[in-house]
Amino acid sequence: MSVGASLDQQWARIRGRLKDEVGEIAYRSWLQPLSFAGIRGGEVRIVVPTRFMRDWVLTHYADRIRNLWAGENPDVLSIDVVVASANAPSMLTSDEGASGSSRDSDAADGTVGGGPVPPAPAPRAAALSQSPSYGANSYIGSSYSAGPPSFASDESPTAVASVLEDRTDISAPLDPRFTFENFVVGKPNELAHAAARRVADATSVTFNPLFLYGGVGLGKTHLMHAIAWQIRRNDPNRKVIYLSAEKFMYQFIRALRFKDTMAFKQQFRSVDVLMIDDVQFISGKDSTQEEFFHTFNALVDQNRQVIISADKSPSDLEGMEERLRSRLGWGLVADIHPTTYELRLGILQAKADALNAAIPLKVLEFLAHKITSNVRELEGALNRIVAHAELVGRAISLESTQEVLHDLLRANDRRVTIDEIQKRVAEHFNIRVADMHSARRARAVARPRQVAMYLAKQLTARSLPEIGRKFGGRDHTTVMHAVKKVEELRTTDPAFAEDVELLRRMLES
Repeated sequence: MSVGASLDQQWARIRGRLKDEVGEIAYRSWLQPLSFAGIRGGEVRIVVPTRFMRDWVLTHYADRIRNLWAGENPDVLSIDVVVASANAPSMLTSDEGASGSSRDSDAADGTVGGGPVPPAPAPRAAALSQSPSYGANSYIGSSYSAGPPSFASDESPTAVASVLEDRTDISAPLDPRFTFENFVVGKPNELAHAAARRVADATSVTFNPLFLYGGVGLGKTHLMHAIAWQIRRNDPNRKVIYLSAEKFMYQFIRALRFKDTMAFKQQFRSVDVLMIDDVQFISGKDSTQEEFFHTFNALVDQNRQVIISADKSPSDLEGMEERLRSRLGWGLVADIHPTTYELRLGILQAKADALNAAIPLKVLEFLAHKITSNVRELEGALNRIVAHAELVGRAISLESTQEVLHDLLRANDRRVTIDEIQKRVAEHFNIRVADMHSARRARAVARPRQVAMYLAKQLTARSLPEIGRKFGGRDHTTVMHAVKKVEELRTTDPAFAEDVELLRRMLES
């Protein structure tokens, strides 16, 4: 039996399992159009006809498909869902003769230094995947099938090709949706947005480094991509590298493995703009931190722009060397706060306009009130109700919205509040709830209060200052100390760790 035939048989069995699991209607709508393109480097490539279908499959079925593939073929580590295109590269069905992964072949879809500018607005058929977003990094891996590269009218193909030849191929692709034009600005993100625009439009280095931080799904990655796109528009010849801290580490490890550290240093220290996303990933990785520290210093000394993002401020990054934390906070540190109701409603209205969907205002207001965790969930909810209306032919109403989103709404209704945490912790340690807000510092009161602060940080989306205010107007540094103290005690005191874990399970259930 040939390798190709064996893989085709595996895919046929997987499709059969999926059909049994999801039912005939869902299978015909979403899974029957999928086609198997091959395997390379442990990654299965699956082709779909539209971007909307690609986004839906990634959101709802990707994990299950990957698990089924792994059950059929132990060599499968991940899946990549791409949109069918006449220009899509072919894929090998085994590792024989393959150099690199399928992600490398897709890199030209959205490169930074000399790459394409964001494409023109898509027609209605692709509106769902081209609509404004706030901060959802919704493509998986580095494959984003944006179609053939498009270039500004004043750039000749020869000039663009020349720039592309000189570009390093380590930059991650940029999502064409993540531009400043598609970023909805409100009070929680206005400082970060203004700083990002200033850096992107500046002709000289400013705010070096620019450090953006905030929680999950609040817009950090969106702003990073927007900066790169804007720099690309303003000056295509500027050499920009945008990548995650994880990929920076893997490139460094690869350089060490092949004894090619000089080429690595030259690659990163010869750029005009270095953008590192999710820098918290290198916490605790001493060798990578050391190299990043020297790269950072070299670029700043050469007056090159550095832009960093993380989920915490530089001073809160645990496992990071003090000298590196100090330098990360050297320029401008801009935080993105959790969204307000007004901002969530504005995001929904902008997205609904881009979808050209007739969504009643009361439905948008309902979503803005109910889904407060992050904007990825908010956008996903809107996509679900629009898709349901288009596929079923039923008008969008408050009743249909509650029916379609029953699982998501139920999950959000179960979200823990700080008041609930204080009450449960007070009961567990046999103290009064009022002690959570008091100035008493006796250990019998202070330790439960620290546990409550720790759980509030772990189980809610509230910022440190907000948590501090809920505990008698305490400063955010007090909350930071409490979190650190509880984490230390959990590692040294098994009984205490068991108490904290029990409280967490009780609150989550």
